[in-house]
Amino acid sequence: MRTNIIGLHNIEVTDAIRNHAETKVKKLDKFKDLVQQIDIKFWKENTAKESFSVEIAVDVVNHTDFIAKADGHDLYLVIDDAIAKVGRQLNSHREKLKVEHR
Repeated sequence: MRTNIIGLHNIEVTDAIRNHAETKVKKLDKFKDLVQQIDIKFWKENTAKESFSVEIAVDVVNHTDFIAKADGHDLYLVIDDAIAKVGRQLNSHREKLKVEHR
């Protein structure tokens, strides 16, 4: 499972941000049989309000990509929220596959 962490719109990917994102992505290791690649993009929505957005795109075998987006004022919490959203999507997809194979 390959992970790409990309900062857009003049945001630098610091070591702390990269480590936090990689640590949280490890929660998705239980879906490693489904997931091929994870792209995490983050950017500032409004520099005056310090609002951040994170988009996570998960490339899944034999399915279209799962995409989760989250917004907020704390970049670390926004990353956590987006990881939780995509985790729920992957869990739902895996449950549907189990039902189909019965």
